[in-house]
Amino acid sequence: MDTEKDRANIPELTENMLRWAEGRLGSPDYAGWCLSFIEDALEQGNGIEIFGGDSAKESAVLYGDGIRTGLPERGAFVFYDCLCPGEDGPVNWGHCGISYGDGRVIHAWDRVRIDDYRGIEKLTARTGDHPRYIGWVSLSRVIRQKP
Repeated sequence: MDTEKDRANIPELTENMLRWAEGRLGSPDYAGWCLSFIEDALEQGNGIEIFGGDSAKESAVLYGDGIRTGLPERGAFVFYDCLCPGEDGPVNWGHCGISYGDGRVIHAWDRVRIDDYRGIEKLTARTGDHPRYIGWVSLSRVIRQKP
C-alpha cells in the first residue's frame, strides 16, 4: 500500500473513510473496539488493507516516528493513552479515533460518536481512567506502515 497513486489519493481515501465512519454514528457495535473501528473505516471505506498494531497503544508506538501534537489534521488517526480492563488488571491498550481536522474526532467509545479531540480526555473508561492525548498520525503515514 505504498504507491504514489495511494499517496496522491489521500483526500479521496480520507473522505471515503469519514463517510463510512459517519454511517455508524450511534452504533454500539464497536464499543471497546476503537482500533477496529478506525481500521475498518479506512479499509472497508476504500477497499484497501493496512497494517497496524493489536491495540491503539501498540499502533501509536508503530507510527511513533510520525506522531505529531496539537490540532490533528483531517483524516489523521488520533491516539490516547488509556487504561482498559485486562485479564490481570488494567492495561494501557489506549484509545483512538479519526480527525475531522476542526478539533472533532469520530471514535468508538460506548457507541460511535463525535467528540472534541481534547474533550475525549474527559471520558471515563470502565477502569475509571481517562484517556490522555498522545498525538496524531497523518493518513499518509498510516498507509505506509509495513507488516
